[in-house]
Order: sequence, then structure tokens, then C-alpha cells
Amino acid sequence: MDIYSRKIIGWSTGSRTSSELVTKSLQMAVTQREEAGAVIFHSDRGSQYTSTEVRAMLKENAITQSMSSTGNCYDNAVTESFFHALKAELTHWNNYKTREEAKRSIFEYIGIFYNRVRLHSSIGYLSPVDFEEINNGVINKKVA
Repeated sequence: MDIYSRKIIGWSTGSRTSSELVTKSLQMAVTQREEAGAVIFHSDRGSQYTSTEVRAMLKENAITQSMSSTGNCYDNAVTESFFHALKAELTHWNNYKTREEAKRSIFEYIGIFYNRVRLHSSIGYLSPVDFEEINNGVINKKVA
């Protein structure tokens, strides 16, 4: 998530949380924000975020890694809010028969609804895409 605009800029799905899932999401974010300049990647201290693969990718892309302090569940509240919205607005209302069906539904939710339609009070009741367009595409260079 780009904290400035609340736009989800990198995501991936899988059967378990792994370093591969994180690197796929990071690659998508890097591609979407290739001209971003200084970027901070914030996460908790899970092994998928501290893996050799993830750290190498961050270093390769000159991304600064930031992690929650042990036991601190509040410093990533913006991202946690997104996951709450995803569950409350989408996944809890669907009974997916396959992983592929769930993946398509989640990608549509993020790429079409959440980023382009859903209004966010923290950015003046605009969608993330509209907020970025109004602000001339200026980004805060923070990725969570």
C-alpha cells in the first residue's frame, strides 16, 4: 500500500504466506512505482519478510526495510485496515469454490473497486486513483 494515497500497488495470493508471495507483491509494487525515488517497505517481523530473497530484492531496488517492534500491532494499522475492508466487503460474503475463483475476485476488488471506486476518508473522500490524479501523481514514496 502506498500510504500517501492508500492505493494498493502490489499484491499476490497463495496458499500460504511465503517469501515468494512477498517478492511477487514487491515486484508488482516496484513496477508500478518505478520512478518513486526513496521507498520504505514496512512489515512485521515474520520470517517471510526477513528472508534472504526479500532482503536481496529490497537491496537490489534500493528500498529501505522497516519493521514493527516486537509485539506492536498498531504501527501497521493502515494496512490492517485494508485487510479488514477486504474481508468485510468481499471475502466474508463469498463462498469460493476454487483458489482461482478467489484470486480473480480479490484482484478485481483491489484493482477496480478499492483503488478506483472506494472512497477513503483519510484522503478527502476520494478513491486512491482520483487522489493521485488530483495531486498530479505525486506520491509520498512510502510503501507498506
